[in-house]
Amino acid sequence: MPSITVELTETQIKGLEYAAVSPQDWADNALTNRARIANDEIVQTAMNWYLDNGVQVPATREAIVADAFTREIVKTAAVRQAEAEAEQAAMLEAQGESA
Repeated sequence: MPSITVELTETQIKGLEYAAVSPQDWADNALTNRARIANDEIVQTAMNWYLDNGVQVPATREAIVADAFTREIVKTAAVRQAEAEAEQAAMLEAQGESA
Protein backbone atom coordinates (compact mmCIF):
# COMPACT_ATOMS: atom_id res chain seq x y z
CA MET A 1 0.00 0.00 0.00
CA PRO A 2 1.44 3.42 -0.90
CA SER A 3 2.21 5.80 1.95
CA ILE A 4 2.52 9.56 2.23
CA THR A 5 5.09 11.08 4.58
CA VAL A 6 4.92 14.70 5.69
CA GLU A 7 7.64 16.53 7.57
CA LEU A 8 6.58 19.37 9.84
CA THR A 9 8.50 21.85 11.93
CA GLU A 10 8.16 21.79 15.71
CA THR A 11 6.02 24.92 15.45
CA GLN A 12 3.70 23.28 12.92
CA ILE A 13 3.33 20.20 15.13
CA LYS A 14 2.53 22.43 18.11
CA GLY A 15 -0.15 24.13 16.04
CA LEU A 16 -1.70 20.80 15.12
CA GLU A 17 -1.50 19.61 18.73
CA TYR A 18 -3.44 22.74 19.66
CA ALA A 19 -6.09 22.03 16.99
CA ALA A 20 -6.42 18.25 17.31
CA VAL A 21 -6.08 15.61 20.02
CA SER A 22 -3.90 13.56 17.66
CA PRO A 23 -2.17 15.27 14.72
CA GLN A 24 -1.55 11.85 13.13
CA ASP A 25 -5.21 10.84 13.38
CA TRP A 26 -6.24 14.24 12.02
CA ALA A 27 -3.88 13.89 9.04
CA ASP A 28 -4.97 10.30 8.38
CA ASN A 29 -8.63 11.34 8.49
CA ALA A 30 -8.09 14.37 6.22
CA LEU A 31 -6.26 12.33 3.57
CA THR A 32 -8.65 9.38 3.75
CA ASN A 33 -11.70 11.62 3.49
CA ARG A 34 -10.29 13.59 0.53
CA ALA A 35 -9.46 10.35 -1.27
CA ARG A 36 -13.02 9.11 -0.61
CA ILE A 37 -14.50 12.29 -2.07
CA ALA A 38 -12.28 12.03 -5.16
CA ASN A 39 -13.17 8.37 -5.64
CA ASP A 40 -16.88 9.22 -5.36
CA GLU A 41 -16.40 11.82 -8.12
CA ILE A 42 -14.50 9.31 -10.28
CA VAL A 43 -17.18 6.64 -9.82
CA GLN A 44 -19.94 9.11 -10.75
CA THR A 45 -18.07 10.30 -13.85
CA ALA A 46 -17.31 6.74 -14.90
CA MET A 47 -20.89 5.56 -14.31
CA ASN A 48 -22.20 8.32 -16.56
CA TRP A 49 -19.65 7.34 -19.23
CA TYR A 50 -20.55 3.62 -18.96
CA LEU A 51 -24.27 4.35 -19.29
CA ASP A 52 -23.80 6.80 -22.17
CA ASN A 53 -21.59 4.33 -24.04
CA GLY A 54 -23.40 1.08 -23.25
CA VAL A 55 -20.37 -0.35 -21.46
CA GLN A 56 -20.71 -2.96 -18.73
CA VAL A 57 -19.94 -1.51 -15.31
CA PRO A 58 -17.11 -3.15 -13.34
CA ALA A 59 -18.24 -5.03 -10.24
CA THR A 60 -16.61 -2.95 -7.48
CA ARG A 61 -15.84 0.69 -6.74
CA GLU A 62 -12.13 -0.14 -6.79
CA ALA A 63 -12.49 -1.73 -10.23
CA ILE A 64 -14.48 1.27 -11.48
CA VAL A 65 -11.77 3.70 -10.34
CA ALA A 66 -9.01 1.60 -11.93
CA ASP A 67 -10.99 1.19 -15.17
CA ALA A 68 -11.76 4.91 -15.33
CA PHE A 69 -8.04 5.67 -15.41
CA THR A 70 -7.28 2.82 -17.85
CA ARG A 71 -9.93 4.07 -20.30
CA GLU A 72 -8.85 7.68 -19.68
CA ILE A 73 -12.37 8.60 -18.58
CA VAL A 74 -10.54 10.51 -15.86
CA LYS A 75 -6.97 11.75 -15.59
CA THR A 76 -4.72 12.64 -12.70
CA ALA A 77 -4.57 16.27 -11.60
CA ALA A 78 -0.95 16.40 -12.80
CA VAL A 79 -1.95 15.27 -16.31
CA ARG A 80 -4.88 17.71 -16.42
CA GLN A 81 -2.60 20.56 -15.34
CA ALA A 82 0.05 19.68 -17.94
CA GLU A 83 -2.62 19.57 -20.65
CA ALA A 84 -4.05 22.92 -19.56
CA GLU A 85 -0.60 24.51 -19.52
CA ALA A 86 0.18 23.15 -23.00
CA GLU A 87 -3.17 24.45 -24.28
CA GLN A 88 -2.52 27.86 -22.75
CA ALA A 89 0.99 27.99 -24.25
CA ALA A 90 -0.42 27.10 -27.67
CA MET A 91 -3.04 29.84 -27.37
CA LEU A 92 -0.42 32.40 -26.41
CA GLU A 93 1.77 31.31 -29.30
CA ALA A 94 -1.17 31.60 -31.71
CA GLN A 95 -1.96 35.07 -30.39
CA GLY A 96 1.67 36.09 -30.88
CA GLU A 97 1.62 34.87 -34.48
CA SER A 98 -1.56 36.78 -35.28
CA ALA A 99 -0.32 40.05 -33.77
